[in-house]
Amino acid sequence: MTGRGTGVDADTLAHKEAVIGQALARCVGADPIGLLAGLGSADLAAAVGFMIGAAQARTPILLDGVIALAEALVAERLAPGAVAWMAAGHRSPEPAATIALTALGLEPVLDLGLRLGEGTGAVLAVPVLRAAIAALRDIAPLADVLAGR
Repeated sequence: MTGRGTGVDADTLAHKEAVIGQALARCVGADPIGLLAGLGSADLAAAVGFMIGAAQARTPILLDGVIALAEALVAERLAPGAVAWMAAGHRSPEPAATIALTALGLEPVLDLGLRLGEGTGAVLAVPVLRAAIAALRDIAPLADVLAGR
């Protein structure tokens, strides 16, 4: 599930893997609230709540990074259908990102191997999404072009 992040050495990676393994073992079979209690923090719980609220308000959510994807998984378990309002800005090289994207049924807008954090994948995805919206809205369908409309 975990990888080198921003480039940790082999010993640090092994420690990361051990800590994550222990945390996951504590939460086997936990419901979404139990997962937040056992693995999360107040800020993660708040983000899950914000995602659920945004989905209920029919407001699109652009996810960025492994933490946001983990929050989205919990949000979807608590409020099935919330994922319909989510898009993934990019795919992190961390193994957990692909696992979460697959579980959520999302394809990322970008797949550039970014390890930067701070929302950079989502920020880079916004112009691509805006261009896609403009193309869908402003480009005439081929049938109209061929018909001279």
